[in-house]
Amino acid sequence: MAVVLDTSSCLPDRRLAVWQDIVCDTFVGLDCKSDMRGAFWGSVSQSRIGQIALTQVDSTAQRVFRTPSRIARASEDFVLMALGNNGVNGVFQDGREAVVSAGQFVIYDTTRPYELRFDDSFSQTIFQMPRKLLQQRVGSFDSLTATTFAGDRPLERLIYDFARNVSKTIELVDPAAATRLLDQVLDLLAMTLADRLHARLPDQSAHRSALLYRLKNHILTHLSDPELSLPRAAAAVGISPRYASDLMAAEQSSFRSYVQAQRLERCKRDLADPAHQARHIGEIAFAWGFNDLAHFSRIFKQRFGISPREWREQPGK
Repeated sequence: MAVVLDTSSCLPDRRLAVWQDIVCDTFVGLDCKSDMRGAFWGSVSQSRIGQIALTQVDSTAQRVFRTPSRIARASEDFVLMALGNNGVNGVFQDGREAVVSAGQFVIYDTTRPYELRFDDSFSQTIFQMPRKLLQQRVGSFDSLTATTFAGDRPLERLIYDFARNVSKTIELVDPAAATRLLDQVLDLLAMTLADRLHARLPDQSAHRSALLYRLKNHILTHLSDPELSLPRAAAAVGISPRYASDLMAAEQSSFRSYVQAQRLERCKRDLADPAHQARHIGEIAFAWGFNDLAHFSRIFKQRFGISPREWREQPGK
């Protein structure tokens, strides 16, 4: 990861002010406070792959605030997954409090106020992702912000270990492989959130979220099947097509539009991957469930503003 800031090079009485500015530039609008005065220290390193940023933060004690006034002046819509490496972190959002230590992680949402409290030195790895990338996999997960995800649950240990290893590897692989690894992080995180939601089935909204995750998961794992349909997907989840349509409608989407958008994203990814350079555009489109090349080319251009061939030949994509 490239070093964004190390306050060791700053005058002691300027370190916190510089840290405030850099943290706001690196993440979203935040306010930082610390009683460390001249003893304050912090370091930030970051990598950015597509829409996702991976950041390593090491610092001394502080409190971080995402306030309503900051949110009102901003347009960010991110979810942050913070992995605890060393130290203890208190996270406050939506009336909940999570305590996160090494081997644990937490998620929080930049569209609502939150507070982070570090009473001593700490180290964290943070994945910052557009909210829509996670929401399209699992639906609503607002009830799980400021929740401690601990290493004693198999799925939670798996995603923690995998995400940590990805953060250490991401700059050692080519961009196409890095993108695929981040997709896997998102898929595992969505699976973990759905598992927690499923454990809260008496709550109707959580039950719907769990069903929506299962429906989307079936869609995503069968995108390459040209016979994928609403009745088949609904039957696989054990619900009626009408209820499946209702679940998708609550996301301001439909089965058809969701399937089409996901297939287009996979085609776009493969067209940019040097490993697929020898494959014909039509072969890639058909592999992801399309059956009409002209139709595929037309809707690809409508969605991305560029034809599949132009996208493939675009330098530095």
